[in-house]
Amino acid sequence: MAHQGSQLDRTKFCCSICLDLLKHPVTIPCGHSSCMICIDNFWDGEDKKEMYSCPQCRQTFTPRPVLMKNTLLVTLVEQLKKTGLQAAPADHCYAGPEDVACDVCTGRKLKAFKSCLVCLASYCKKHLQPHHDVAPLKKHKLVDPLEKLQENICSHHDEVMKMFCRTDQQSICYLCSVEEHKGHDTVSAAAERTEKHIELEGSRLNIHQRIQDREKDVKLLQQEVEAVSLSADKAVEDSEKIFTELIYLLQKRSSDVKQQIRSQQETEVSRVKELQEKLQQEITELKRKNAELKQLSRTEDHTQFLHNYHSVSQLSEPTDSSSINIRPLRYFEDVTAAVSELRDKLQDILREKWTSISLAVTEVDVLLPPQEPKTRAEFLKYLHEISLDPNTAYTQLLLSEGNRKATFIKEKKSYSSHPDRFTYWCQALSRESLTGRCYWEVEWGGRQVYAAVAYKNISRAMWWNACKFGHNNNSWALCCDTNCNKCFFNNISTPVSGPVSSKVGVYLDHRAGILSFYSVSETMTLLHRVQTTFTQPLYAGVCLYDYGDTAEFCKLK
Repeated sequence: MAHQGSQLDRTKFCCSICLDLLKHPVTIPCGHSSCMICIDNFWDGEDKKEMYSCPQCRQTFTPRPVLMKNTLLVTLVEQLKKTGLQAAPADHCYAGPEDVACDVCTGRKLKAFKSCLVCLASYCKKHLQPHHDVAPLKKHKLVDPLEKLQENICSHHDEVMKMFCRTDQQSICYLCSVEEHKGHDTVSAAAERTEKHIELEGSRLNIHQRIQDREKDVKLLQQEVEAVSLSADKAVEDSEKIFTELIYLLQKRSSDVKQQIRSQQETEVSRVKELQEKLQQEITELKRKNAELKQLSRTEDHTQFLHNYHSVSQLSEPTDSSSINIRPLRYFEDVTAAVSELRDKLQDILREKWTSISLAVTEVDVLLPPQEPKTRAEFLKYLHEISLDPNTAYTQLLLSEGNRKATFIKEKKSYSSHPDRFTYWCQALSRESLTGRCYWEVEWGGRQVYAAVAYKNISRAMWWNACKFGHNNNSWALCCDTNCNKCFFNNISTPVSGPVSSKVGVYLDHRAGILSFYSVSETMTLLHRVQTTFTQPLYAGVCLYDYGDTAEFCKLK
């Protein structure tokens, strides 16, 4: 029985659903058999169709068949198990779409165990056995399963390609080496593989070294991240402490001012009320004296009148009221003015120092800054809205559109005196200081307009070069003219080639020391680039040459 069992096809005793030996076998009306649990589960999934099929031949049945255990198969399977019949290969032994299949198997193919480079076929363990038993086949070259063995066959000569042409860098057969590739540098595929294997090992060593280097870089960057985070946390903590102290100081000063005002109010009110009481007493006394005088004036007896006149007519000294100076609602106005002045000075200091703080923050850059933008969309990522500071504007510079637009007019404006005001050239600087990476656009019109950047300490009142944008070492400027463009720095003029456009884009990378001027139209055309080291925060500026010239900082979305 054991001998017979070993000769039987074991798949005959396997369930067509689980592909394992039958367990509690039942026979379907069509004659095929399955495990009872497998066919029940299979048909449970078909309940909605109200039609049941054989998973092997697909014959259908209605209604659902009532199945009984096949006792003959149960006995046979049990005996076969005892005589050595193994279970059908597990599902993972069969070749899937991503596997190399055995070329000998029929029906459902098993996974290939080896590929033969001589036979150009792949074999499962069972069909590979002759290569281990048959003497001529033992000499064949076996390798791990290869998917495209036919690629080893020469399409011209139907021969195995065992040669390699170094001239054409391709695998060839022996006949190719004496025909199409005659005279070429040809070697055996094995020799070429040996050489390429050496190169491959070199590449692997290089890759291994690069992996180590990159892992080291990643570790360093992680340490840098931790250091940046610790430093940032400490800076936030220290800043909050300092600002808390400033807030406390301001609150303390506010309380002191309030207390002084109330104390002075109490003193002055008390003094006024004291004077008020004296005056009220004097009024009462004068009224009484007036009544006595009135009564005396009615006395008909001359002797009695003269006798009482001296005592009644004498008046007490009047209360001194010459110091009374009524100033409705103006008593503490000077205090308000002084506090307002303090506020303005603090705002100026905060604005100026905020620039330094902002610059210190933006200069924290572990990695290299990004490359300069190319397209207008990339530039707009760094868009910075600019408005002009009225305190810097020349007296014939009219500001409008929220101080974004400047116009050179004939009449002088009644601007108040200010140390930041330009007094010789028709120009102005922005309110906002510029650090980090910034971009803005200036649309100009008229005869000649300068788009510029400058340090805050540029001269304001001196004439000619000392304060004109681009004509000193504190400012850089692009002169926009109807005929041509020029760039100025330290009174040196640099001709600019490129289209004359009514709209100029200015890109600043303060830390990298890059200042670029662009002609803006459908494309961005570089007019001039400055590479230097900026030592202070910069301010945007415009300078107008003639009446009617205009320059507007564009408000972009």
